[in-house]
Amino acid sequence: MRKVFTTALIFVLALVSCSYAAEVKIGACIYRFNDAFMLRFRNAMQAECEKSGAVIEIADGQDDQTTQNEQIDAFIAAKVNVLIINPVDRMASQPIIDKAKEAGIPVVFINREPTPEMLGTYDKAYYVGAKAEESGTQSGQIVAEYFKAHPEADKNHDGKLQFVLLRGQNGHQDMILRSKYSVEAIRDAGIEPVEIAGAIANWDKVQAMNIMNAFIMSIGPENIEAVIANNDEMALGAIEALKANDYNKGNPEMYIPVVGVDANASALEAMNSGELLGTVLNDADNQGTAAVRLALSIASGSDTGSIGYEITDGKYIWVPYQKVTRGEKQ
Repeated sequence: MRKVFTTALIFVLALVSCSYAAEVKIGACIYRFNDAFMLRFRNAMQAECEKSGAVIEIADGQDDQTTQNEQIDAFIAAKVNVLIINPVDRMASQPIIDKAKEAGIPVVFINREPTPEMLGTYDKAYYVGAKAEESGTQSGQIVAEYFKAHPEADKNHDGKLQFVLLRGQNGHQDMILRSKYSVEAIRDAGIEPVEIAGAIANWDKVQAMNIMNAFIMSIGPENIEAVIANNDEMALGAIEALKANDYNKGNPEMYIPVVGVDANASALEAMNSGELLGTVLNDADNQGTAAVRLALSIASGSDTGSIGYEITDGKYIWVPYQKVTRGEKQ
C-alpha cells in the first residue's frame, strides 16, 4: 500500500506546477525542498516554464532515495515527456537512467552529477551544473587573499593557516572537490594550510553550528585562523557558533574569516554586515534556466544549439562560478 499511497499523493501534495497549457510535460525531482540553493534552482525552473508555457511538476524527495524512486516511477507512469532529476544519492543515478531509457524518456540530471560512465549508457541522458573544483579554488583564494592582506590573521605568527573545514554530504562530488581545491588554492598562494579540525555537516546550518561549537570548546577560538565551509548554510552555522562566543560581532580583534559557497541571500546579508568574509556564486538561476531549456529542446526534438548554453561532449552544460566579496557583484 505504501507505494500506491505515495504515488497517489505525489500529484496532490508534493508537487507544484507552473503551467497547464503546454504539450511538453516535465517531471522534476529535487533531493529535498528545504535547501536554500535548491529553492533558488526550483524557482528558476518554474520561471523558465512560465516563459515557455511548458508544464513542470516538482517532487520533494525528502532526502530519501526510496521516496524519490517512487516519484520517478510515478512520473514515468504519467508519461511525462522529460525528467529533470536532482538525485538524493548520485550513485543511485544508474537505475534512474535505466528506467528512463526503457521508457524512452530523456533525463537531465542537475546539481548532483552521475559518473560519465552512467551518462554514457543512454544517449538521452544529460547533466547541468557547475564544476565544483572552481568553487573550491575560489573559496581558497578568498581566504588566501585575506590572510595575505591582514598579517594579524596569522594569530600564532607561524606563517601557516590553521583552519576548520566544514564538509557537505559524505560522497557528494561537490564536497570532495570543494574541500580538495580550496586547500590547494591556499597552498598555491604560497601559504601552508593546516586543517586543525573538520567534519561532515551535510550542507546543514544547525549541524554546522553544533559542530563548530564543539570545535570552539575543544580547540579554542584563538587557535582558529579561518573557517572554510562547502556551502553558505554551513558557513552561517559556523558564524552563529562564533557569535555565541563573541566573535564576528564587529570587534576586529575577535574576528575569524569564514567563507562559503552559493551566494544565497542570507550569506550576502552576513557578508555585508561583516560577519562572513565571502562566498562563491553558484548560479542557480542560470542552471535552472539551462536545465529547462535543455529538457524542452530534447523533448521536442529541436536544435539544442539554440538554447543559449553551450553543450560540451554532447552531455554537459557547465555554468561558471564567481567569487563574491563585500562590494562586489551580489
